[in-house]
Amino acid sequence: MKYNFSDRISALQPSAIREILKMSSDPQVISFAAGNPAPEAFPTQAIADISKQVLEQNPIGALQYSLTEGYPALRESMKDFAFNHYGIGKSFDELVIVSGAQQGIELTCKVLCNEKDTIICEDPSFIGSLNSFRSYNTNLVGVEMEDDGINVEALEEAIKHNPNTKFIYVIPNFQNPTGKTMSYFKRKRVYELAKQHHIMILEDNPYGDLRFEGDDLPSIKSMDTEGLVIYVGSFSKVLSPGMRVGYLIAHQDLVSKIVVAKQCADVHSNILAQIICEKFVTNYDIEGHLTRLKEVYKHKCELMLSEMDKHFSECVAYTRPQGGLFIWCTLPEHVDMVAFCKKAVSEYKVAVVPGSAFLVTEGTKTQSFRINFSTPTDEQIVKGIELLGKLTKELC
Repeated sequence: MKYNFSDRISALQPSAIREILKMSSDPQVISFAAGNPAPEAFPTQAIADISKQVLEQNPIGALQYSLTEGYPALRESMKDFAFNHYGIGKSFDELVIVSGAQQGIELTCKVLCNEKDTIICEDPSFIGSLNSFRSYNTNLVGVEMEDDGINVEALEEAIKHNPNTKFIYVIPNFQNPTGKTMSYFKRKRVYELAKQHHIMILEDNPYGDLRFEGDDLPSIKSMDTEGLVIYVGSFSKVLSPGMRVGYLIAHQDLVSKIVVAKQCADVHSNILAQIICEKFVTNYDIEGHLTRLKEVYKHKCELMLSEMDKHFSECVAYTRPQGGLFIWCTLPEHVDMVAFCKKAVSEYKVAVVPGSAFLVTEGTKTQSFRINFSTPTDEQIVKGIELLGKLTKELC
């Protein structure tokens, strides 16, 4: 049987990260390729206790169909959390629970974009979002990243040259894959440009609660007076990615359409997982939990950076993030980055992600690769960075 796939899907390729993770299943391979929370970061006992309580006291409510908009108590808790932590929540805003931030991103594209409409993205950017956008046959335009976030001059030019732009997609805090954070000036400027040209902003913030150095910066959504910003948050990095619980905050008129689109996609997000998240936020020390997460990731990041300082060739440049899960490394021009990544996993048994996986325009050349410090153990970080350092000195 020959299958004829839809135009939307036929050109999509498997995630390079997922393909590398297959090789990482080799027990001899030390993986810096994932983006998973640290195993020690999961509040497993609290989740077990809450699950037991819910299934004993309200089993039908946790197992029955529920509202597409989300578990009401969780929606109210997350409205309070977003307002208290990020200054988000104008009178025109509404919140919907989604099946992970990924669904919020995909539904935004589904609701706003027709084929060939333009989405402007940071370049590089999160592969999951890029593939969602590609699946709707949109025109992706990448804007280069600088040390303090997106190049706003290039962004303005991209907007002028693409009058059919529907929204700008940004990850302001500890961006995936670069680990960079957008400055306050650039957050204001991105919003000003969107307002000036009457286009939307999709602000993705999965890592904002994981700042372990420096001062918090205002969210772009907190600056929103026009209903231009769609904000997506998630429990994946602070509680459990397997629960698939996230939330989207936007103008109520937009949320009403997203709710209709979500009804077509999955009716509603996992209600048991929603109840567990709500109980954890309201009945447990969420602030203490976040503080513990920051301590875990600060330690892991500092350990990895110190080992890189010790073992990496001086010809390799890398970011020094103040939060999140990732470090972005750049090789000199004469080194073949893809060959470097392949040799790292096949000969040195260390898996990293080639930077080409995150580029807006597929096939564009890059010298960078991404490594993750949250998933490996301390011992794996020390050993893996020493091995990767030998390879950098061999090739540089």
